[in-house]
Amino acid sequence: MHFARSLGTTALILAAAALPAAAQVEPLADPIPDPILKGDLVVEATPFVRAPRTSDSAVDAMTNEAYARIQYLTPVGDGSGRLVLNDLRGLLYITDEDGAEPVTYMDIRTLDVGFDDSMFPNETGLVGVAFHPQFADAGTPGFGKFYTAYSARSDSGTADYLDDDAESHESVIREWTVDDPAANAFSGTSREVFRIGQFAPNHNVGTIAFNPNATPGSPEYGLLYASLGDAGAAHDPRDFGQSLAAPHGAIIRIDPLGGDGSRGYGVPADNPFVGEAGVAPEIWAYGLRHAQQFSWDTDGRMFMGDIGQNVVEEVNLGVPGANYGWRLREGTFATGYTLTPRRPGPVYPPPAEDDRPFVYPVAQYDHDEGYAVSGGFVYRGEAIPELRGQYVFTDFPRGRVFYIDADGLVPGELAEIRELRLVIDGEERDLVEAAGIRNTYAPGDRADARLGIDSAGELYLLTKSDGWVRKLEPARSR
Repeated sequence: MHFARSLGTTALILAAAALPAAAQVEPLADPIPDPILKGDLVVEATPFVRAPRTSDSAVDAMTNEAYARIQYLTPVGDGSGRLVLNDLRGLLYITDEDGAEPVTYMDIRTLDVGFDDSMFPNETGLVGVAFHPQFADAGTPGFGKFYTAYSARSDSGTADYLDDDAESHESVIREWTVDDPAANAFSGTSREVFRIGQFAPNHNVGTIAFNPNATPGSPEYGLLYASLGDAGAAHDPRDFGQSLAAPHGAIIRIDPLGGDGSRGYGVPADNPFVGEAGVAPEIWAYGLRHAQQFSWDTDGRMFMGDIGQNVVEEVNLGVPGANYGWRLREGTFATGYTLTPRRPGPVYPPPAEDDRPFVYPVAQYDHDEGYAVSGGFVYRGEAIPELRGQYVFTDFPRGRVFYIDADGLVPGELAEIRELRLVIDGEERDLVEAAGIRNTYAPGDRADARLGIDSAGELYLLTKSDGWVRKLEPARSR
């Protein structure tokens, strides 16, 4: 069901004042008072591989001192057991499920594609990578092809969207065609697929991925999804979250092999807004602030974390055509942009009735518990039976690993979040104690922790703070 279509395009892009005047409604001092408790599940976070140490191309007061800005670990998907690991600073590494020492697969800084991460090293750079499902299948259109998402200088190409509103940089998706799919070092050619302007340095392109459940011949097979933040600054000053004219604040869905000469990609005919005047047809879902990471369960459901502004972090289910509410909603709460006059700041009780069909989270937490949700995976591996069926995700600054039961989730009906207990170096402890560095945004230390996955569905914990990839394994008796 395409929840977001029933009101029409005009109503969708208006930021209606659904709450009364500001004087008549009070902000919520503590919107989610119940704390997240540690659950009964205990796992070992075992050292697996360590990325080489790298350094930022630029440093400012907000840049933290990460050992390596490792973001995602994902299988190549060609049956080789190889895993690819990206560092925002411009490097792709190859390792494998046996924990081989990472080797440099590609250094995008040397390839003359306009790469630039100097505007905000904490978030910009080589942000995502995805291998076409036909990567290893000779004679197919996707043979030898993979894709990267990265930050580029605005003068290095012409954007498909917002070329005239790219003061900071542009977010780019690029296709690479390798000479030898079995090689562990890139050699080949490339072309640009998609580009969009960014007026501010944060909230860029994030995860790019093919649905791993799609089978050859199905309408979903070979379609590339990408998350795009609301283009940056704070409080979505361009109102991209509720606008459909450009695909910021959205998940897009494109056919990377379907370009028609006027653009480097095709738009699937079954995308929810195809044919609607004034709407970017690439949009699959919108109303997101910064859904950096998303993934699919084996039953086809998409899970994504959406990073909040001041108060609430969200876990959502992906629904085609859905409007997740930003910047009128933060979690299940209303923001000050629903008041008269509109304003940034805390959250407020939602109205009795919404003026449009928002899709609400399946789980949420506030900033008493963490500062930024990443995303994660529904665990379907074999190594930790008690974790099976749980959606596992992180608050990446604080390095907390959370989980919810993935079964029976309904948007707006909030699941209970529990914290996964970690054994590190033989001792149960918080990750930030083992791998923390100075936090440049908030008091205390940070770990910058995200999750990766292998071809068997086993999970890995990645920490920028120390560059380690740790595999989640059953806790040994102590």
